[in-house]
Parts: sequence; structure tokens; C-alpha cells
Amino acid sequence: QVQVAESGGGLVQAGGSLRLSCAASGRTVSSYVMAWFRQAPGKKREFVAVINRSGTSTTYADSVKGRFTISRDNAKNAMYLQMNSLRPEDTALYYCAANEAVAMYTTEHVYESWGQGTQVTVSS
Repeated sequence: QVQVAESGGGLVQAGGSLRLSCAASGRTVSSYVMAWFRQAPGKKREFVAVINRSGTSTTYADSVKGRFTISRDNAKNAMYLQMNSLRPEDTALYYCAANEAVAMYTTEHVYESWGQGTQVTVSS
């Protein structure tokens, strides 16, 4: 099973940008569909974006479409989330997740590997 760890969170003003990274270890990341989820205080964890094994197909939550971009570099065993035009409602703990299935699931229960999360705080 692959292990994943997030980095790159921080405090940013509304309208700003951040780039999150997810580093994978233990197994080659090219065998996994990978996704980002987030959890705001007092709310359930929600889907943000998912990318297929080769990086050629992506799906986004409506709330981030057009502002966030998910990508991966299998040679570096890494995945990224470029977040632009950030809003206060994007404030959350962001998680990287990996799933060995082929399908690009948007539901968290199918993901086998999770990181500890990286905090993103957007001030107004």
C-alpha cells in the first residue's frame, strides 16, 4: 500500500494562490488513482478533485472548477493541487488520497491511503 503526505498549505489572502503537493512512497504512484479532499471546521470531508493513473483525465467539484488544477508527476511519485482565486470558503484541512482501483471515484470511502492533511486558511 502506498503512503502519502501533503505539504504546501498556509495562510493566504482572498484572491491569492497556493500549490499543494502530495508525496507518495512505498509503491509507485502510477498504480493509483489519486484525489484531493478537504474538511472545513464543523463540516464533513468533501471531494475536491481526482486524477487518473496517467494524468490524462481529471474531475473537479463544482465549487473549485475553473480555479483549481490537479496534476501529477509519476516520475517523481507526486501529485499537486494548484489553487488560484482562493476564497474564504476554501479554508479547510486538505487531504491527499490514493486508490488502487481504475475508476476515478469521488467518494472518500473507497480510498485506501490518506495523508495527515495540510491546513489552508484564506483570509477575507
